[in-house]
Amino acid sequence: MKKLKAEIEIPVRFSEVDSMGIVWHGSYAQYFEEAREEFGRKYGLGYLFMVGCGYYAPLVDLNFGYKRPLIYGDSMRVEIEYVEVESAKLVFDYKIYSLKDGGLVTTGRSVQVFLDKDYQLQWISPEFYEQWKTKNLK
Repeated sequence: MKKLKAEIEIPVRFSEVDSMGIVWHGSYAQYFEEAREEFGRKYGLGYLFMVGCGYYAPLVDLNFGYKRPLIYGDSMRVEIEYVEVESAKLVFDYKIYSLKDGGLVTTGRSVQVFLDKDYQLQWISPEFYEQWKTKNLK
């Protein structure tokens, strides 16, 4: 199976840190979101594309493993990797590295499900998603 990966470099912005100058834990959700958007641009699976196909893909699970802090003025590389599963879900793994020394800062995983335009959970993968997987994973 092909490994689908993308990465993005992000500076730590002042609005993302707490009073100690350390990246606030809630900012990591935003970093993962930016990585998902980059993945979508790279592989043609962006949110606007999904909405255009008649589906939403909300997060239902988001996990973080903090290894060490980032501080204001640091920059990071966020890596995202698609995880193939049989169910009607989008699963991604993440790794965040410090650009200063290359050290691992954070790991994580997100899970998204598909809802139709009436906000009904889809138990079977939408046709557009099956076509996307055939095109990108085979």
